[in-house]
Amino acid sequence: MTAQNLSDPVAFYDLRPENENFADAMRAGLSRYPKSLPCKFFYDQRGSKLFDQICALDEYYVTRTETALLISNAAEIASHLGRDCHLIEFGSGSSIKVGILLTALRGQVSYTAIDISKDHLRASTDALAQKNPDLLVTAVCADYTKPIDLPSEIVKQDGAPVVFFPGSSIGNFTAGPALEFLAQTADLLRPRNGGLLIGADLKKDEDILRAAYNDSRGITAAFNLNLLVRANAELGANFDISAFHHDAIYNASLGRIEMYLVSDRQQSVKIGSSSYSFAEGEAIHTENSHKYGVEQFQAMASAVGFEPVKVWIDEENLFSVHFLRVI
Repeated sequence: MTAQNLSDPVAFYDLRPENENFADAMRAGLSRYPKSLPCKFFYDQRGSKLFDQICALDEYYVTRTETALLISNAAEIASHLGRDCHLIEFGSGSSIKVGILLTALRGQVSYTAIDISKDHLRASTDALAQKNPDLLVTAVCADYTKPIDLPSEIVKQDGAPVVFFPGSSIGNFTAGPALEFLAQTADLLRPRNGGLLIGADLKKDEDILRAAYNDSRGITAAFNLNLLVRANAELGANFDISAFHHDAIYNASLGRIEMYLVSDRQQSVKIGSSSYSFAEGEAIHTENSHKYGVEQFQAMASAVGFEPVKVWIDEENLFSVHFLRVI
């Protein structure tokens, strides 16, 4: 573990997380049947910009609905989080949502961002510290999907810890890993009787879901296909991007959107010395986005040691923000 020197505006701790190699993940994913790739590889520089565009689309309700919920309920949320809160965010993002909370919180507030992307983490926390000179900001480079042994300086900070996990990122986990992630989060919070503020997308009309992930401008399609663009640029692959198309379907039995890259013809793709064959219509599964009922999500959280305290839902019943207390 390394820490940044004390003269810097942000205390930085590098826990040296193991990053899954894109080349290894691509080769492994294309060798299995059915083919699949981890969604975390969406977010190179171009992919991140495309996702920002997705968040602004009319069809994609997730970001604007959660942001509106945080704004309209900021004071009540802050009252549940408590005075002198130590806010711990999993994935620092653009800091817009956490900025809403930081403005509403009272007392001596501290903020710790945990993210696996070191460069992005440094940039986002430095920018936040400059905008909030009185805020104690700490950055931890770590994989928050795995158990984290936080430095003692962070654990000992004043104020009850509250993990903030917005964006319905919990929906990217399948059932078993979602429970495991929530249990790990509870273990992290339990020594200080902390809480979890988490966004969870709600089950809703399938037409709304399909439109959100198959937008009319094709931005989500470009975002999905960017995985193949990355493979060509970074791995020397020879994907014909025009020979694949994006598709997102709602799997009602599993309560989730499933995103795919579908081969439009029989073809073979090379990555280095290896070749991978595709039948016409064969798909690469690239992402899941699970949707929950309120009681369903609360039951899942309760099963691993959380007590549901409060849930905020928009008037159209599109999205939920839950505050859970560890027990």
